[in-house]
Amino acid sequence: MDEKEAGAARLHVAGDLTIGAEVALDEGQAHYLRNVLRLTPGARVALFNGRDGEAAAELQTLGKKSGSARVLSQTRPQTPEPDLWLLFAPLKRARVDFIAEKATELGVSRLAPVITRRTQGGRVPTDRLAAIAVEAAEQCERLSIPEVAEPVSLVDLPADWPAERRLIICDETGGGGPIASVLADLAPGPLAVLIGPEGGFAPGELETLTDIPLVTRVSLGPRILRADTAAVAVLSVVQSLLGDWRSLLPRSSQPS
Repeated sequence: MDEKEAGAARLHVAGDLTIGAEVALDEGQAHYLRNVLRLTPGARVALFNGRDGEAAAELQTLGKKSGSARVLSQTRPQTPEPDLWLLFAPLKRARVDFIAEKATELGVSRLAPVITRRTQGGRVPTDRLAAIAVEAAEQCERLSIPEVAEPVSLVDLPADWPAERRLIICDETGGGGPIASVLADLAPGPLAVLIGPEGGFAPGELETLTDIPLVTRVSLGPRILRADTAAVAVLSVVQSLLGDWRSLLPRSSQPS
């Protein structure tokens, strides 16, 4: 099989992807390759680590607890990705899992749960969200995985906010202009998008964010969207107008 065809199995790994290096595979990856894909040593896989681009590798060992692969060549160099954060109020399990998956596919670099007055649910499963993000990144062929931050209260958000990062608030109360018109006037740069909880932000709650230097409120149209729908909608518009949807070809169309 040609090295460029090494895409049937694509894994995120921790090790360096220098040519000739042997990269360790964990128990879950070994199980997936051996028992799900039915691969054996000698098969080709694609590896990425968020630093060294993507590499073609050959499986060396596949045991019950671990495995290894030897790097053959680089198939794609590491390229810059959008500096785009998604801040969201935690939802019920299926919906928050959906947000983590789709935000990863849409190029988000940081997933940040934010606790609001109307946030429902208990503990935020950041470990599970990180695992979902890894799986989504493997499937959508991006070269990195988003960071999953620990939950923070909305009122505490301004304390450590980077001054150069613009915060786009999806305001269902009508306090913002149409998103496409508003974003068309913004220059590309570090961005964060804030999605509220089911039921919306509590009255006066967004006023706690006035200490953030760059804040822009936007409307997502005349209909009230569920939080997970709103996340996909706003990220799609942001990527279309300010992100990497403006120029990059689909993965399959990129020149070799």
